[in-house]
Amino acid sequence: MATSYKILGQLAAASAVSATETIYTVPSSTEAVLSTITICNRGTAAINYRIAVRPDGTAVNTQHYIAYDAYVPGNDTIALTLGISLNASDVLSGYAGNANLTFNAFGAEIV
Repeated sequence: MATSYKILGQLAAASAVSATETIYTVPSSTEAVLSTITICNRGTAAINYRIAVRPDGTAVNTQHYIAYDAYVPGNDTIALTLGISLNASDVLSGYAGNANLTFNAFGAEIV
């Protein structure tokens, strides 16, 4: 099994995005370890965000959230170091309270 350490996904909100906006989907025949998610607030006011992990791409539901209406202060970045194991077709999703948030997911894909 080969391991590739990389940026798994990125999302810059064009406007407030829904909880099902995809940051990263694990490719078929692949597993992944999501090590760190950063949420960067490019604006001056605090903004809320949500992060969910949706097994096998299911619709977002209450049990999928790992952060819910947490806030990033203005002109700041939050880093969540988690170590989440993901299977093929699992989806990392994000919600931004407005267009000033950027999400980045870092980790490893195992093929």
